[in-house]
Amino acid sequence: MEKLRFEFIVKAKPEDNKTNIYAITLYGYTNQTFVVPREYQAVHLHKEIIKHEIFDKIKNLQKRHDKRQVWITLTKEMKSTYLDDDNLQFDGFLLEKLEQSYESSSTAPTLSRKTENKTRLATEFSIQKFSRNTTNVKQWLDTFESECTRLQIDTDLQKVEILRLLLEDTCTDWYTSMIIKHTIDSDWLVWKKSLIETFVDKSWSPIRYAMNFKYIQGSMLEYALKKERLLLEINKSIDTQTLIYLIAIGLPNFIMDRIDREDLQEVNDLYNCIRGLENQTKKLRQRKSSAQKKILQTRNEER
Repeated sequence: MEKLRFEFIVKAKPEDNKTNIYAITLYGYTNQTFVVPREYQAVHLHKEIIKHEIFDKIKNLQKRHDKRQVWITLTKEMKSTYLDDDNLQFDGFLLEKLEQSYESSSTAPTLSRKTENKTRLATEFSIQKFSRNTTNVKQWLDTFESECTRLQIDTDLQKVEILRLLLEDTCTDWYTSMIIKHTIDSDWLVWKKSLIETFVDKSWSPIRYAMNFKYIQGSMLEYALKKERLLLEINKSIDTQTLIYLIAIGLPNFIMDRIDREDLQEVNDLYNCIRGLENQTKKLRQRKSSAQKKILQTRNEER
């Protein structure tokens, strides 16, 4: 039976740094390991894995950055997802193999060994990639530097090299220009200052969008999570009470009026209320739909 070794890790949700998710960052064989791209890491994308009994044990991991490597015997469905003849893939996307120097290292690699494979190290960053759509450049850089400290990335050169792997779209052109103008060995402060000056948004657009963002349709909980992210992106120091009020004000009035403001001490308290009300309204819609079907059925029978 074909087996693969998967590495599971608890990390921050890319669009919501306060929420943890389970992710698969690596998988492969004993002597061959492959990197899972950031956009394919969230475990909910690996539908056959979450059905497997081993995932019940993985869910015992609770702390951010906890990780485990486990062997899984592949089912027929898993083989079609993760294998393409002798190649490892995910749903049609061929994976990049780790460098041999990393694979032959100890299970607790030193920093120098980690930097030999920067692609793998970049997957450990609990941060969304930087793009022209990033609303708060300074806040993103603060998070980036905090993650560098956590992962023991201390030198300017290491920060500059890792930064390249966390940039998207036109930001990569900026990076290339910086290499030409200043070289990769220039001070980190030079890169930091240039990134801020180039991409900082001095307009009111992101603030106006975050403040005016309202629920229109779909899941109210998804609306609330996105609203929180938008507000934190423009001001991560916003106090909890104001954050709660601004999220709630975007809900329909008939929903907001059913929430007791005095019961909301944390944002999660609001989420619990929204979840409960969402379930109630869903049941009411189902009952109404069933009643309408019965009325139509009765009318058809009378004819």
